[in-house]
Amino acid sequence: MKQLEFITENFLLQTDAAVRLYHDYAQSMPIIDYHCHLPPQDVAEDRRFENLTRIWLAGDHYKWRALRAAGVEEHFITGQADDWEKFEKWAETTPKTLRNPLYHWTHLELKRPFGIADRLLSPDTAKSIWDDANAKLQQPEFSARGIMRQMNVRLVCTTDDPADSLEHHRKIATDKSFDIKVLPTFRPDKITQIAAVALEQRRHVTKESVKSYNNYLDQLGHTAGVTIKTFDDLITVLKKRHDFFHENGCRLSDHGFESFVYSADQIDCTEIFKRLREGQVIDEVEICFLQFAILYQIARMDAERGWTMQLHIGAIRNNNSRFFKRLGPDAGFDSINDGNFAFHLSQFFDHLDREEKLPKTIVYNLNPASNEMLATMIGNFQDGKTPGKMQFGSGWWFLDQKDGMEKQLNTLSNLGLLSQFVGMLTDSRSFLSYTRHEYFRRILCNLIGQEIHDGLLPNDFDLIGKMVQDICYNNAQNYFGFTDLR
Repeated sequence: MKQLEFITENFLLQTDAAVRLYHDYAQSMPIIDYHCHLPPQDVAEDRRFENLTRIWLAGDHYKWRALRAAGVEEHFITGQADDWEKFEKWAETTPKTLRNPLYHWTHLELKRPFGIADRLLSPDTAKSIWDDANAKLQQPEFSARGIMRQMNVRLVCTTDDPADSLEHHRKIATDKSFDIKVLPTFRPDKITQIAAVALEQRRHVTKESVKSYNNYLDQLGHTAGVTIKTFDDLITVLKKRHDFFHENGCRLSDHGFESFVYSADQIDCTEIFKRLREGQVIDEVEICFLQFAILYQIARMDAERGWTMQLHIGAIRNNNSRFFKRLGPDAGFDSINDGNFAFHLSQFFDHLDREEKLPKTIVYNLNPASNEMLATMIGNFQDGKTPGKMQFGSGWWFLDQKDGMEKQLNTLSNLGLLSQFVGMLTDSRSFLSYTRHEYFRRILCNLIGQEIHDGLLPNDFDLIGKMVQDICYNNAQNYFGFTDLR
């Protein structure tokens, strides 16, 4: 018997008002994906994906975590199993993900762009879905660029190391046949996260990690044409790379922290950095001073250039040291931190604000317990000039599902201005993740539509429809200054 379609036109839309908001206002809005991890090389070369595993499962640590939880051996996840075997294991696992957002995302991604909506993924349908999707992937409209066009993408911002040559971004920018903008984002984690370059240790600085860090600084200095000997040399190099990124269209920086510990005390990092460059191990207090002295300098650069600073706070990474040694980072062994950081974040913002060097800022939290704190914190530093200057970022990582998005939207609505929100992003390495924007838009319209239905919001679709369109696209375009899009 033929299965009923799961992802219908009105998926997640539970009232007439929600249906109208989505179809008449949200659905056709283009996409600005201002934070993602797509490889720019794939766009520059217009990559063709050999099969569904290569475009869908490779690098997707959300799916990897689910596969492990279902008892699938690593051989079929990141190991040497062939692509069909890996896909077959995902097909076996998908029915076990009911009530996990992966079940929604999987079937959204099969429907768009592949048009597969008449079957649920399972062992029984695996071969037919594999064959149908792989046939589509051979068509020009299913290349990397083709999928971006299909999904109505106008602009994406990738995530790029300051030492990157940006050669792929430059190639894309000069290609007149491709009118979707692909801009870099300045992500200096290898500079600020001193312990993160450790080969064997995850959090503590060791002789080996100091060596790795210094090797990276040598590479960074070479890229900028400056030998990094002193802390002032480092800031000079960062400024040169910041300028270079700006010349290549960058308008955002991005920074990730397990926790946020800041001291507004003026600490001279010259001696700390000198000992680090000499190969000495520095202690945790010195790491914090150095880390946030660097962040402070980059924030000032962002403000002077009119960039937006993004802070991602709260991920404990690489918890499983055995698998970290085997697979490296970003393999699905990260989780939520429970640290408190309100006072330190306040100090950091206030320090910059006193100097009138606080840039436009988006803060993303991974622990939902921080929602209300962050939504009120950003209100302390709105400047009365830039609409929504300080942003409570969209549901991130473990929170980018229906419950997490609704909580973020409700918290922002209660304690700030939802109307100024810059909306959703994919935060993804996959070209199939643009349905995250659709998922968000359906959730947004359902949330607001329910309140129209209940009489909590006026039955004025011109008023509310405009707000929906602003959140979906217009606010991001204006906030980041992306005004020359097609």
